[in-house]
Amino acid sequence: MKRERVVLAYSGGLDTSVAIHWLREKYGLDVVAVCVDLGQGRELKEVERKAWKLGCVDVTVEDAREVFCDEFVSAAIRANALYEGQYPLSTALARPLIARCCVLAARRVKAGFVAHGSTGKGNDQVRFDVSFASLAPDLKVIAPVREWDMTRGKEIEYAKKHGIPVPVDIDRPYSADMNLWGKSTECGVLEDPWRAPPRDAYDWVRPVEDAPDRPESIEINFKQGVPCGLNGKPVKLINIIEKLNALGAKHGVGFVDMMENRLVGIKSRETYEAPGATIIITAHRDIESLTLTRDLHHFKRIAEERFSELIYDGLWYTQLREALDAFFRRSQRDVEGTVRVRLFKGRCLVVGRKSGRSLYDEGLATYDAGDVFDHSAAAGFIHVWGLPHATVSRVERKRRKKG
Repeated sequence: MKRERVVLAYSGGLDTSVAIHWLREKYGLDVVAVCVDLGQGRELKEVERKAWKLGCVDVTVEDAREVFCDEFVSAAIRANALYEGQYPLSTALARPLIARCCVLAARRVKAGFVAHGSTGKGNDQVRFDVSFASLAPDLKVIAPVREWDMTRGKEIEYAKKHGIPVPVDIDRPYSADMNLWGKSTECGVLEDPWRAPPRDAYDWVRPVEDAPDRPESIEINFKQGVPCGLNGKPVKLINIIEKLNALGAKHGVGFVDMMENRLVGIKSRETYEAPGATIIITAHRDIESLTLTRDLHHFKRIAEERFSELIYDGLWYTQLREALDAFFRRSQRDVEGTVRVRLFKGRCLVVGRKSGRSLYDEGLATYDAGDVFDHSAAAGFIHVWGLPHATVSRVERKRRKKG
């Protein structure tokens, strides 16, 4: 009798490698592995070979880097998406796309189940489960790591017992996820919030003390709020991110060490390496300050925070996320120009900006000769601006006198 199939979002790491054996052993399912290339920085052919070796009946490797950049990362850039003002949402942005790839694979192989390697107290379980429910509510979701409730150490022991090769060890039991937009690292010694991240927690960004002693500058060109070139030359977004990742990492830019409020209600110490994202969002915010009106600029900051929370909370495929994305697209109509940033010892500083859509008027801003601002209008404006507050004050004084 033909066995039922389950499509597993497979990364080649500890959790999903162990999950292949567990799904076959506990559920009696044939496992179809889906490996999605989002710019992990490693050869996925080896991941594919590993999936076959572990007993999968079908393995698909999908290059989704362009889609990731053009559909997901671009939206995050337009929204300056940073969860709690720090995390560029690299992993959170990837999960809805991986889920979509898994659903398409499930339809292709006629699978009734989808699975992922998320734990029972992480955020990714929510992102996967909600994305699956939004895209294909008929598919049943299995989360092996969540169900077996193993510690990290026991999981490693299970892998060794069953001859499953994994890229971690008890002495360095980090859990990591990486794509073009950034890398996350947790577990191990990082679970002590007081302890500084050791050098082996840095995989991408160079520690600041090892960064070059001379700064380096680069110009980023924007069109409709999205990077479109470097130093005046047209470059595809995916290549811009790759270039800035390398350049930023070299100068120690983009390492984040934060106490994060997880969706499941606990605090977690997380470290992120996101040099390209850090540089791009810093530059994008600056070009917006030059081209957006005051009201739009201020209101957009409010919408950005909510948009970032939606991505973090696994609510990509929702009406609110889509509506906010439409707002951001419209807000970026005039966001174009060039920003020059200087990278030095872990810092990304904007040192220049220009735009043909600039709202800056030197004649209005200058305090030197050539000032065209009508200073005489200021007193009347301030009187009208403060009138409601002056009125409240007079009323309060009268009330106190009567009292």
